[in-house]
Amino acid sequence: MTRKGTDGTVSQEKIEQGFKLLEECVLSMANALECSFFEAYIETGENILEGNKVRIVDGLPKAEVASELETKYQLFSELELSPDDMRRVIQLVLLSGFKKEPVQPNHQLTPDSLGFLIGYLAGQLLAARKNEPLTFHDLTVGTGNLLFTVLLYLKQENFDIRSTGVEVDDLLLSIASVNSGLLKQEVGFYLQDSLQNLLLQPANLTIGDLPVGFYPDDVRAADFLVGVKEEHTYAHHLLMEQAMNYVTSDGFGIFLVPENFLSSEQGSALKKWFHEKVYLQAVLELPKTLFQSESSRKVIIIVQNRGDNSQQAKEVLLANIPSMKDPQAIQSFFEKFKGWQVNNI
Repeated sequence: MTRKGTDGTVSQEKIEQGFKLLEECVLSMANALECSFFEAYIETGENILEGNKVRIVDGLPKAEVASELETKYQLFSELELSPDDMRRVIQLVLLSGFKKEPVQPNHQLTPDSLGFLIGYLAGQLLAARKNEPLTFHDLTVGTGNLLFTVLLYLKQENFDIRSTGVEVDDLLLSIASVNSGLLKQEVGFYLQDSLQNLLLQPANLTIGDLPVGFYPDDVRAADFLVGVKEEHTYAHHLLMEQAMNYVTSDGFGIFLVPENFLSSEQGSALKKWFHEKVYLQAVLELPKTLFQSESSRKVIIIVQNRGDNSQQAKEVLLANIPSMKDPQAIQSFFEKFKGWQVNNI
């Protein structure tokens, strides 16, 4: 798995310059408008996309501030960052914002290492259809970091791929939309509760770093096979089932889920869904160093819709993913995954 266009000192210097310029612009805008970091980020991104011109409303920001910002916007644009370098700059700025204005754990960015890993897995699962127009969606898109990481990876691998993101939080979706513009990637975004009926065409793949918690609408949850009656249903269970409802027959889902997804108190309802609607094809353990606590640990699972061209793998892949910092070990895992896929999928 390679990351094209991001290696080398020149690229790293551009990323550092881009981060410094963009963060300075956001902080200056937040101070000028007396708004949050993320509101200022959206304003900054929209200004850059509108030709590096500051939008002045009711005299704010003041003329001298606007002039300084436009100078920095121009310098930022002149860096001519590649899409993947731009994505890394955006990620660094948003991470800086999360430190200044903490958000709930479910809104945190999916780490790059996991994004590239999911991109690799997606590329392998879709490899036989590489010459066809393909689609994938993320029903918990947030600010879009996971979606854009996977999208850019697949495009670098010469897939003809398009994507869609759904998000219930309007601030997060506005950030994702700005990021889409900065990255010059056309993505269809929908502001909606992902567990309601969606106007989505079936995709070949769905991905998701699923938010962990309970879904409060018991009436809606009752429409799902994973729904439980005794209490609120786990949102991540419902989101898995919902996402696969919008995937083609034989299509795949790659999800980040809690490590105890099968042994939790609602695990039996999830097992019923696996047994009746999809095939659980792989469970991939992640390095424990990626997580701050034992309770926050997640695994990657691969599920596949039941269809004429799909079957339960003869051997469900149970594997430990090594540290992404160990190239030899990760290459060994990739070879193991390829071998398993040839024999089972």
